[in-house]
Amino acid sequence: MDRRDFIRLTAVTGTSVTLASCGNPEHQLIRFVPDDDLVPGVAEFKPSVCPLCRAGCGLSVRVMEADVETVRNGQSGVVKMGVAKKLEGDAKHPISRGGLCPRGQAAIQITYHPDRLTHPMKRTGARGTGEYKEVTWDEAIAELAGQLIALADARDQKSLALLARPRRSRRLELFAEFLARFGAPAPVGFELFAEDVLRRANARSFGHEQLPTFDLARAKYVIAFGADFLGTWNSPVSQNAGYGEMRQGRQVHGGSRAKFVHVEPRMSLTAASADEFVPAKPGTEGVLALGLGHIIIRNKLRSADAAGRAGAAIDGWSAGLADYTPENVEKITGVAALRIERLAHELVEFRPSVAIIGGAPLAHTNGLFNALAVNALNALLGSVGEPGGMFFTPSLQPPASGPGFSAASHPPSQAAPASAGQTQPLVASLQSSKVLLIDDANPVFASPKAWKVREALDRIPFIVSFGSFLDDTSIHADLILPDHSFLETWVDSMPESGALEAVTTVAGPAMKPLHNTRSTPDVVIELAGKLKSPVALPWKSYEEMLKAPATSHPPSQAAPASAGQASHQPPVTSHQYQEPHFDGDAAAFPFHFLPYASQAFLDGSAAHLPWLQEMPDPLTSAMWSSWIEINPRTAERLGLALGDLVDVTSSQGTLRAPIVISPGIAPDVVAMPVGQGHETFTRYASKRGVNPIEILSPLTEAETGALAWAATRVKITRAGDGDGRLIMFAGEMRENPFEGRRQEK
Repeated sequence: MDRRDFIRLTAVTGTSVTLASCGNPEHQLIRFVPDDDLVPGVAEFKPSVCPLCRAGCGLSVRVMEADVETVRNGQSGVVKMGVAKKLEGDAKHPISRGGLCPRGQAAIQITYHPDRLTHPMKRTGARGTGEYKEVTWDEAIAELAGQLIALADARDQKSLALLARPRRSRRLELFAEFLARFGAPAPVGFELFAEDVLRRANARSFGHEQLPTFDLARAKYVIAFGADFLGTWNSPVSQNAGYGEMRQGRQVHGGSRAKFVHVEPRMSLTAASADEFVPAKPGTEGVLALGLGHIIIRNKLRSADAAGRAGAAIDGWSAGLADYTPENVEKITGVAALRIERLAHELVEFRPSVAIIGGAPLAHTNGLFNALAVNALNALLGSVGEPGGMFFTPSLQPPASGPGFSAASHPPSQAAPASAGQTQPLVASLQSSKVLLIDDANPVFASPKAWKVREALDRIPFIVSFGSFLDDTSIHADLILPDHSFLETWVDSMPESGALEAVTTVAGPAMKPLHNTRSTPDVVIELAGKLKSPVALPWKSYEEMLKAPATSHPPSQAAPASAGQASHQPPVTSHQYQEPHFDGDAAAFPFHFLPYASQAFLDGSAAHLPWLQEMPDPLTSAMWSSWIEINPRTAERLGLALGDLVDVTSSQGTLRAPIVISPGIAPDVVAMPVGQGHETFTRYASKRGVNPIEILSPLTEAETGALAWAATRVKITRAGDGDGRLIMFAGEMRENPFEGRRQEK
């Protein structure tokens, strides 16, 4: 990248007006007049919101004076300005409470990334080649306006589509308002690890189509079904804080601390923290939950009627779940009947107890049943809306008073995307679009090849990206209008879970923009006024929108619904257990394939940040690479050692990666973190490792259409000895007796 085209923090000092740049007389640095009045060496702390997941953690940004090399009006120069130096969790924020996960710490690198897009660009070469030329903002907005005017002239406004990462913020409300007034369909959301299934189950069971908040701090017994709530699932920072309080030696269980049981076929970061790890066959977690419920009802430990509406959603609940005896459940799940009996009694004895479901159990073809079963168990235990149980956070809109967070009661913004994970809306929107807007979504990377997203993009006449980086999807755009970083603009968040009270965060820019970028919401507002028939939006800027009341929507419920009293009550439908369907015959594809959210990269959207590439995985110590986790018995049978290359093949394709041998994974399961394998995503992530999403089957959960990303079977074949593709922080340190030993065939 040319030195003129990006900005960096420098150690430039002195008082001369003109400074030579690296001894090159043609590059002159001019000392510009400072924009801010700053006290040298004294930090200022400003609020912001972490953008790297849905949790909405509040940030405290440490801002200090620095010399910044910049370009103004085409002239290189240096200016003193306040820049962000460090991110921490805001101690007063109800979600982060002073904490911040590794991804949040690394988010500062978005602003200073050397491959960040610094100005609007127009495609000059073939799609996907990355050949662009710089254009002015006036030219870029005029070109996009011309495309929309052409649609309006043809009365074809419905051919405009917006694909976005689902957000609970007024940014999405702005997009939705613009599309509605233009005559286009609502935004379509896309996210690999979407939570459509759990939201639908919560609407059926409790009348709240949102993710729950768990009062872990006051719980005495927690059983989790697949939810990596200490690592990547839902609101990890908030959940870690609650879990830490729960584990502070409370005198329960005869003098011991609160107990945590985890059910999963692979030992995740959360499972590694559990008192008891219970491996169950993939897709049978709901059966185990109902087996626990059967024992509780049979032994009259709790009345079946206590489950109310949530119990009525399960076939056979009123009859005491007669089909879910410990013996039958053992045959289906692989969990011993005696263990099921013990766990059921503990759940009642050590109340308040609560069950959590998330992750892979919801990503099967029967994921909705699994979620409904765990909901019914919670209702039976009396955990809904009670201390130590599960709650549904009420929603807010931003306060009119300005930056900060609020816990006042306001109606929420309901500008949700049409879908967060459904196959049909994504594919249908791409197939019917003539102009596509992309906001922070990367479906080319995060969707199975069987969906043919890249081919669908090729058929769209005009694509616009608002991204700050060239990634697997935005490299196909005809026009790129790069957004400010989150530290350079107004931001807001209305998290759906993570706190017992409603929270909305609104924060102004922590620092001035470094590059020739613009706030995407402000670009949309400007675009609305450039059309031949202007779209009349009620705000002149995003700042004004954030300080104004939200548009009128149905209010949220101020209190969580009880098990039998829901805020919105769709008709009760009784669900019966159906075996999960897997793509691939078990004889030809003997292993369940389990892709999982990476502690560093989540769904791959943070793989471009070098701090996260450098961060060792907490369980394997691997970094900068991809790997396949297999059981020691499997490795011994196949004659494999740590680092050996294997081909993992599904009905959809093959990928090659080195192995890591883990005793915490079932013998019939192989697992792989998601995040690596980008074709295009800056110098740090491009063509690094392999992408497990590519070989996933396009199977879905029937009712929601959500991708069943845990429903693919694979086979493994040896491809060669270790060749250095596996990079591990721990080096040669091995604890597993099978690691490092070649097994004779």
